[in-house]
Amino acid sequence: MGRVHSLRMKLVLVMVLLILALMTVVGAFLVNGVDSFYIDRFYDSMETTFSQDFILKLQETAGSEPEPAPLLKEMLMAQSNLGIDITTRNVYILDADGQVLETSSKDDTVEITDNLLAALGGEVGSGSSVTLDYMDLAVPIQSENGTYIVYIFDNTATVKDLTGSILSIIFKSLALGVTICVVLALLFSQIFITPLRALTTGTRQVAAGDYSQKLEVASRDEIGTLTRNFNYMAQVLQNTVSEMENERTKLSTLFLHMTDGVAAFSPDGSIIHYNPAATQLLGKPLDAAVTYDELFGQEAEFREIMALRPPHFLQREKQVEDRELSLFMAPFASEQAQGGALVVIHDVTEQRKNELTRREFVANVSHELRTPLTNVKSYAETIISSGEDLPGELRNKFLAVIVGEADRMTRIVQDLLTLSKFDYGKMDMKFSRFSLAEAAQHICEAERMDAEENHRHTLICSCAEGDELAVSGDKERIEQVIANILSNAIKYTPDGGRIEVTAGREGGHVYVLVSDNGIGIPEKDQPHLFERFYRVDKARSRQSGGTGLGLSIAREILDLHQGTIRIHSRFGEGTDVRITLPGVQ
Repeated sequence: MGRVHSLRMKLVLVMVLLILALMTVVGAFLVNGVDSFYIDRFYDSMETTFSQDFILKLQETAGSEPEPAPLLKEMLMAQSNLGIDITTRNVYILDADGQVLETSSKDDTVEITDNLLAALGGEVGSGSSVTLDYMDLAVPIQSENGTYIVYIFDNTATVKDLTGSILSIIFKSLALGVTICVVLALLFSQIFITPLRALTTGTRQVAAGDYSQKLEVASRDEIGTLTRNFNYMAQVLQNTVSEMENERTKLSTLFLHMTDGVAAFSPDGSIIHYNPAATQLLGKPLDAAVTYDELFGQEAEFREIMALRPPHFLQREKQVEDRELSLFMAPFASEQAQGGALVVIHDVTEQRKNELTRREFVANVSHELRTPLTNVKSYAETIISSGEDLPGELRNKFLAVIVGEADRMTRIVQDLLTLSKFDYGKMDMKFSRFSLAEAAQHICEAERMDAEENHRHTLICSCAEGDELAVSGDKERIEQVIANILSNAIKYTPDGGRIEVTAGREGGHVYVLVSDNGIGIPEKDQPHLFERFYRVDKARSRQSGGTGLGLSIAREILDLHQGTIRIHSRFGEGTDVRITLPGVQ
């Protein structure tokens, strides 16, 4: 409301000053005009009266009479154009010394004026000015009896009275004009202030965040145009703020839920923004007291980042416990502020682990393929070079080795192909009803020679025959799982060990349990057993021909059968591996 009253008072003040200025100018012109009018009229009358003929008559009278002063006075008093009035305008007859001889005034003294001095000098004195408070005319009359001065003096009392009346009228008019101006100013200001008050209220509500304001357009003038522009501005602001809010919500949601950590720092290195992922990856709580140097000072100096210019950035590595973090550091700035530094934190632990696993896998597969290929080549070259000299029994043994190595390479390639099919969803399963116990028994018999003859293990297979342990699935794939588990038990049990395969039913599920008294699995390795290419004892796995894919493939196959695989191991004591499948009647 202060602004409205201020505008109203300004408008009233302007109107009052305007009328004051106008009346002052008019009054000045009127007063000046009245003074000029009376002066002009006085001298016009004097000029008419004191014609050349009248001056000659005055000269004749002054020369013919011994005492001409009274007669000169009478002649002048008889001239109606002179307007002689003893109260304001009088006539004086003076001698050559300036002494008053006759006068129509009650006062027989006269003040020596410029015009009178001019007449005493022999010239007609008729000069005047609006600044003087009198009007006068002095005419020298030359005669034989001497020189006489006819002097007409007017004290301008009439002019002053008229000027006072005019000023009184002006002041009354001024008072009335000021009153009218104040009333009109208040009325006009109300006309202007009403829409301005609405605009003021609207702008405050818009400033408070309420963009739904729509003011009524009451006129088509500039204020109406301003009101329409305000409504348009409010609508545009509402749309813009709505879009910005949507974008802010999107960015906020992304910022809060992104897996990469983000931390922003002010120009002095204090943290100003961070997301939950940053707290999790850095492994410590973040707050406003945390600085850049505490978090990343060892990786890069803050001034080094601030010295960069887009699109350049720094990339650093940071180790936090068992995590490997990749840091992307870059400065940011805005037109309103100095900006700061932004650090994006990316967890590359799994990536590095996968890279390491892949490198190990390539090395392992290369070794696994190179060893049988070397054996195949060596035995084949021996057979070729020996020709007919090689005994048949030895030749058959060499050929058996070649076939075995070929089978070994085939298994490696088969594992890779199986893994690829799982990745691309192209693993076809041929489901049928079969006995899980019979499948386990079949694998036991297939692996018995390797277990008992090559490793001197005791292999016990306690699998009940018949239809009690029937399941629905791909028999070949399930046998592949059992073979893989039993093969691992044979490989990782020291020679002369004990391996037991058991099959049974628990509720609606059928299981196969493979137990051994081998080397067992360290506790730290157990969470990673089903990861691809992961091998517990890499040296022993390489000697045994392992690729680290067997258990991963086994779980993939069992997942497709809605089954499970569980491993319980005691390092140095042995391992129990149990697979479970839904049973069928």
